[in-house]
Amino acid sequence: MRVIPANQYQAKRSVDSGTKEQQDAVKAILADVKERGDAALREYTERFDRVALQDFRVSEAEFAEASALVSPEVKQALVEAAANIRDFHERQVRQSWFSTKESGTILGQIIRPLKRAGLYVPGGTAAYPSSVLMNAIPAKIAGVPEVVITTPPGADGKVNPAILVAAQIAGVTDIYKVGGAQAIAALTYGTEQIKAVDKIVGPGNIFVALAKREVFGLVSIDMVAGPSEIAVLADDTANPRYVAADLLSQAEHDPMSAAVLVTTSSALADAVALEVERQLVDLPRKSIAEASIQNHGAIILVENLDEGFAVINAIAPEHLEIMITDPFEHLGKVENAGAIFLGPYSSEPVGDYFAGSNHVIPTNGTARFSSPLSVDDFIKKSSVVSYSKQDLLANGHKIVALAEQEGLAAHGRAISERLRDFKREE
Repeated sequence: MRVIPANQYQAKRSVDSGTKEQQDAVKAILADVKERGDAALREYTERFDRVALQDFRVSEAEFAEASALVSPEVKQALVEAAANIRDFHERQVRQSWFSTKESGTILGQIIRPLKRAGLYVPGGTAAYPSSVLMNAIPAKIAGVPEVVITTPPGADGKVNPAILVAAQIAGVTDIYKVGGAQAIAALTYGTEQIKAVDKIVGPGNIFVALAKREVFGLVSIDMVAGPSEIAVLADDTANPRYVAADLLSQAEHDPMSAAVLVTTSSALADAVALEVERQLVDLPRKSIAEASIQNHGAIILVENLDEGFAVINAIAPEHLEIMITDPFEHLGKVENAGAIFLGPYSSEPVGDYFAGSNHVIPTNGTARFSSPLSVDDFIKKSSVVSYSKQDLLANGHKIVALAEQEGLAAHGRAISERLRDFKREE
């Protein structure tokens, strides 16, 4: 790994917006599914997934078959992970509230869940049952009554068994064997078999990402995610083997992934660089991780921890590991990070799979202004105002003054009409 000064590291990577050909193809698919519904879905499924389907919905028999194919060890791990995720996210639940003033005015906020949420799950080798839990469980805790999945079928017309098992554990309502931009279209517009949703979440390929961008506004989406990233802030007490392994845990995602060590120790920097090379040798996804390290990996030496935290806050990493003496003592210095992992045993994959925090986290510096997926993403809020006559008498003229200042005469008149009636009553 290259050692560079902090001012030479470029944290931001361009988020792929696709070629014009890809953008046009996505727009055409969206329009076609909107117009022709299931007929278009069948054609695209046969063309792209090479399987002919009449019924897209996963049957009870397929769920039963999947359960028999997944090992008891994986099932138990998914069950326990789901319990941890529920426990973490149940603490995020908001309550409706009302406040009554002595004047009789009542103000409040009503919290309601979305009616229907759609989760896109990639297929093939990129099938991640952990993402099913991370996306579906917060929605269920928020009270969303219908949580559905769309995912591309395999060549046998079936869905990855671990995906089906995770979906059952998470309480997913239905699963449909549809992938790509056509799945996003179905979730947005609805078809004969698939009802439209209020929100679409979950990762996908470039066509899925472009489709989500295109339909945003007709439905809500989670985020436009960039490549994954990890930053490790460490002093001379950190174990170089741990640091190197954690950097590679994100580098193996994508050649565009970023893995950065920020450290006060030149000895640690040298040791980690050697460890990364050693651990790359037998890594199954070596070519991907190696490209990530070469193009977007870096070791940044700093004079002290205060400088280190300044670098971290500028990067605003998706994942931040802090491997220093007394990390809790310095936690308040972190201003921008999606998820923060403290101490030598809080390896980033602990959060990815099992601890309970969500692994859908803002990337590419967007942790400066956004947050991990949560229960809040699946609710909507309505303000409630019951204004009393006493308060309107006291404040009506102020409202009229503000309306007139903005040149909105009808706004002012709506209040003046009531004030006029109050004077007549006197």
